[in-house]
Amino acid sequence: MNSSEHPFAFAMPENACNAHLHIIDPAFPNDGKAEAQRGTVAEYKAVAAALKLPRAVFVQAKPFGTDNACLLDAIEKFGAKNAVGIAVVNNSVTDAELERLNAGGVKGLRFSVWNPKNAVVSFDDCPPLSERCADMGWNMQLHMSSQQYLEHADVIRKLKGKIVIDHMGRLDPALGVKDPAYRFICGMIDRGATWVKLSGAYLNTVTGRPWNDATATAVELARFAPERVVWGSDWPHVTEKVKPDETELTELIATWFPTERARRLALADNPAELYEFK
Repeated sequence: MNSSEHPFAFAMPENACNAHLHIIDPAFPNDGKAEAQRGTVAEYKAVAAALKLPRAVFVQAKPFGTDNACLLDAIEKFGAKNAVGIAVVNNSVTDAELERLNAGGVKGLRFSVWNPKNAVVSFDDCPPLSERCADMGWNMQLHMSSQQYLEHADVIRKLKGKIVIDHMGRLDPALGVKDPAYRFICGMIDRGATWVKLSGAYLNTVTGRPWNDATATAVELARFAPERVVWGSDWPHVTEKVKPDETELTELIATWFPTERARRLALADNPAELYEFK
């Protein structure tokens, strides 16, 4: 990546936030996969500087299970003023541990159950944890298939606190916004306290690069709810054997958010509200 060779077609907003990425430092105890998925704070700092993304939301990576030590370290090293974390725990977590995570800059919990074969936690833990974390202002970040959103719709509607829909809701790429789950997501947004992460273009495509089908979904979500979307790069792209170019991914911002106001909302104002950046 060389941002000087690929200038942006837009001006990055002040205090722009990458609202979805993973720090995977193999120095921390892990399941043996961290080295292959490696992406350290030092490496990401260079990426963030080149792309003019001073704020970050670090999401707990699967190699660490429910041990959030790497996550807390990443927040501290990047700088707590400009970084927050999304942890992974189950409902056996103690209140003292939740308080420790909160003090360390954690602002929510992720339930990545899209693929049950490698899920670290169960969605069954989400309702009780949403109750336990509501007073801290945390969000429950849901990474589900579109079908899972529909299957759990009644439970999701009753969750306490903020809700974040991960990776554009993982709508069926062949259907895009015609997927029935799109109506559910829009309904959640209309109810309030729900945000959608516009991230993972390569996770939401059947056409492949340059991900025009994913872009169509992102554009429609941003149009429907400009004040309830955030953007993330999904660095270091652990699902991809051939890593996408960081600048190319970031340049999608100009298409997904075609006006200066839309970019300011998605990259600065909305993350500041959702994650309580000062």
